[in-house]
Amino acid sequence: MRQMLILAGEEFREGLRNRWVLSTVLLLAALAFALALLGSAPIGETRVSPLGVTTVSLASLTVYLVPLIALTLSHDAIVGERERGTLLLLLSYPVSRWQVLWGKFFGHLAIILVAVVMGYGSTGLYIALSTGSVAADWALFVSMVGSSLVLGSVFIALGYLISVSVSSRATAAGVAIATWLFIVVVYDLLLLGVLLTGAGTRVSSDLFGMLMLLNPADIYRLFNLAGTEAASLVSGSLGSFEGTFLTPGILLAGLFIWVALPMAGSLWIFKRHEL
Repeated sequence: MRQMLILAGEEFREGLRNRWVLSTVLLLAALAFALALLGSAPIGETRVSPLGVTTVSLASLTVYLVPLIALTLSHDAIVGERERGTLLLLLSYPVSRWQVLWGKFFGHLAIILVAVVMGYGSTGLYIALSTGSVAADWALFVSMVGSSLVLGSVFIALGYLISVSVSSRATAAGVAIATWLFIVVVYDLLLLGVLLTGAGTRVSSDLFGMLMLLNPADIYRLFNLAGTEAASLVSGSLGSFEGTFLTPGILLAGLFIWVALPMAGSLWIFKRHEL
């Protein structure tokens, strides 16, 4: 455990040196404040609070931005060390490969944690102080922030799976971008195409739910957007959980499974690498 924490701290300090922490905090904060200012316009006389509308807007932004940040952080975590020749040196110390992998994971997750909490939290506090909020608004906001961290964990794990599977940083970068495009953009287009064709009439609600569980971005969208009044106002209703097996608990468990499986695969491949 001590070795893992040391590695996590080193990854976080490297993020500080490379301005990763500062740049991601500023990026998320700037976009969050922009959404907060724009989100106050459509409120009108609806019962949805500004914080509720901003939370849904941030969830819609997060599903694109946080996965990209996580993959950018993690895609060269192993292959980059191997190319620089530092991986062999690192493993010459009394540290196991699983400690290296999980140490890097917690270090990268700490960077995303600071970025999301500070970037989004500052916006949440601004809205609460300027317009007021109730406990339900904060519960929705905290749920969005927490699930955003889990989503970031998913793509950190996927980045490691890419990093241990390829032989160069350039290849890892290309595969990471392709992975982001497929999961965040292309998968939903394919799913929409199925629903708009004649085959869509034969897709049951349970089968459709299973297809959604195959994509962590869709799990995140459903967890934060489905069935909320603010979501209906901002982005159109995604429906509710009624009539399906997709409860919030199942969706959250699905995200954690998406963390566990790529990490297990990464460790399995990493242990079989010849250095």
